[in-house]
Amino acid sequence: MRHLITHGVLKAVWAVGWVCLTVLTGDADAQDEVEFISGSKLQGKVTAIRKNDKEFDFSAKIGERVTTRTYPFDRVHAVTLSGKRHVLTPLPSAQPTPQKSSTESIQTSPRTRSPAEINRLIEQAGQTPPEWYDSVALEYPDTLDLDWPLKPPGEGWNNQKNMGQYIWDVINPNPHRWQSGIKLVHYCMTLHADQPALLERDMRTLGTMYFQLLQDYPRAAFWLRKSAGSATPRDRVLLGECYWRLGNRAMAMEMLRSKQLPIQAIKLFGDLGETQRAVQLATAASTTSQAAEAFLLAGDALRQAGQPQKAIEFYQRVLSSKNHRNEDYAARYAARARESIEAVKLFDQFEVSKTPSGTYTGVSTGYNGPMTIAVEVQEGRIASVKVTNHQEKQFYSALEDTPRRIIDRQHLDVDAVSGATITSQAIVNATARAWAAGNE
Repeated sequence: MRHLITHGVLKAVWAVGWVCLTVLTGDADAQDEVEFISGSKLQGKVTAIRKNDKEFDFSAKIGERVTTRTYPFDRVHAVTLSGKRHVLTPLPSAQPTPQKSSTESIQTSPRTRSPAEINRLIEQAGQTPPEWYDSVALEYPDTLDLDWPLKPPGEGWNNQKNMGQYIWDVINPNPHRWQSGIKLVHYCMTLHADQPALLERDMRTLGTMYFQLLQDYPRAAFWLRKSAGSATPRDRVLLGECYWRLGNRAMAMEMLRSKQLPIQAIKLFGDLGETQRAVQLATAASTTSQAAEAFLLAGDALRQAGQPQKAIEFYQRVLSSKNHRNEDYAARYAARARESIEAVKLFDQFEVSKTPSGTYTGVSTGYNGPMTIAVEVQEGRIASVKVTNHQEKQFYSALEDTPRRIIDRQHLDVDAVSGATITSQAIVNATARAWAAGNE
């Protein structure tokens, strides 16, 4: 029997085990609140209670749409109804929302390696070419300037002449060019063998390409170390992440022992289970032009650590921040923060098994603009997640890796791809929106 809540009169009984919840008369215009077992909260209105089925319906505005979902009592910790809070399901041992430890991160290396093993692995990989190397042709336009000066002449943007622009515009956005692009940089090293400054730049570029494009962490670490990458804050973070992915947390933490760390270290701190350090670094950037991006990264780290409400607090700080590089970045990061808040609220509703078969579309904000995702559901499972439109200019491995992780886990609770946090989370957010569209 359905017990509908009418205007001004709310009477029903909720029973779950030892819990008996009495719904009292209250203001129909007041906001109710659901507190989920996960720790996240959602404001809206209880619209129906079915005590025999031990479930209730809850209507809430998430993003720009109003959705009504059915929640079983055992997924809900407490409900605030007409100003009175009722506990439905106690949290385990009355403990606070647990954080993922460093050993529970989704991206934890499959094994732990000693420093000696790590160093041996890096040296062996770096001194041998990848398996694909000999079969890939060395291709580049005849107009490309392989001298690749550190300070190219000011001739405007020409990605058919300027090597850096060629990598950015032609190689990076096209996965079928990644291997030939890396081979081209190897070739440039032979041309710059007697020019130390150019050679160091080449090696640093190689390390970054192996890291961001192929996620070949041993070779990435080899070339970053060859280029004295540990001497620069940004490359220390990249090298630290290589050590972490290869299986040594202590070596990763050593790379983060610096008074000057870029905000990109926030993600690595989160991956390592150092959530408080991630929050501290973001807070330290609060008066800089990077404040909004730092708050986003901290929100993502907290979301990964199982602290959704604190994550929302940092996403809210993005919306209230006055420190931005420019107005375009301000609008972009604000959109991403709103979408992340929406996704956090959708996480507790996500049940792909109850989603009708079909293909659903969602749009979210990536690093460089809107990103469109098509999600195909077949017989209660996510069959495919495809990025159908985007404007990203870097972090391309996330466009394939993040959808694959969502499919593998059949959930939105996936870690961001190395070096591609914003792009990865944009894909997750758009997937959440697509799923919500399929359940309207």
